[in-house]
Amino acid sequence: MADRARSQSPPRFTLPAGISPDRFAELVRLAREEDLGEAGDVTTRLAGLAGEAQADIVARQPGLFCGAELLPALLAALAPEVTVASGPSCPALQVAAGQGVARLAGPVRQLLEAERTLLNFLQRLSGVATLTRRFVEAVAGTAARVYDTRKTVPGWRDLDKYAVRCGGGHNHRHGLHDAVLVKDNHLAGVPTERLAYVLFEMLNGLQQLEAAPEFVEVEVDNLAQLGELLKVVGINVVLLDNFSPAQLRQAVQVRDAAGLKSKVELEASGGVTLENVRAIAETGVERISVGAITHSPPAFNLALELLPNR
Repeated sequence: MADRARSQSPPRFTLPAGISPDRFAELVRLAREEDLGEAGDVTTRLAGLAGEAQADIVARQPGLFCGAELLPALLAALAPEVTVASGPSCPALQVAAGQGVARLAGPVRQLLEAERTLLNFLQRLSGVATLTRRFVEAVAGTAARVYDTRKTVPGWRDLDKYAVRCGGGHNHRHGLHDAVLVKDNHLAGVPTERLAYVLFEMLNGLQQLEAAPEFVEVEVDNLAQLGELLKVVGINVVLLDNFSPAQLRQAVQVRDAAGLKSKVELEASGGVTLENVRAIAETGVERISVGAITHSPPAFNLALELLPNR
């Protein structure tokens, strides 16, 4: 007989801004079901474990622990009788290897049933936050801000972007619905000399949208295209795709010479790594989008350790 933690409908908790309660609940439900299946935790049942226990979530590496704000909601769905006995009150906490980051208390069977799924959520959140923090620290002292992208795990976008914020990064558009980003595929076949006209006509349609977009951004591949874009009123950001640092500096000079420094921001994108992000930031661009912080962050090494009964 599976533990009753699987059959109860978890209560709603206040989640951090930007995380949809419905999407979060569905994501946790799917994660729980894929682990417990129909039979539940058969190993813990065979072991005959019962009673109350405490367990520590322990960091196995240095970095940024992220997810303390989500622990109550995760436990409500995965182990409803388990509580957070102690833990950080801040969204993200810098931790050392071997440091305990939170203590849980409740039925031992629920602790063990929830262990892997709970850690899977926390290690992903902490991995994104830790990698983001490394990029943010790498550009410290410059005018550049680190942004995420839509390159997220399907179903995880709210959480991935939350972790980016916890790491000190900034969120780009959430999806296709909240901002306009005109990319090369939207302009395929348009010659450079007609670029300004085509964009002007396109942006004339903004008033037909149900809601005003948060910003308007256009991608360019070269400096000639940038020059044409700067003729168009209403563009907030220009995305400089795969520009070298030398080309980025030229782009900043072109934008500044047009008198648009405080009106149009420049965003570097493509091939950004920890090794080159500082050089990119020092070119004078205001934004650097980094796909790696959400499409390939290393999982943060966390463990759940049961404490011996006293």
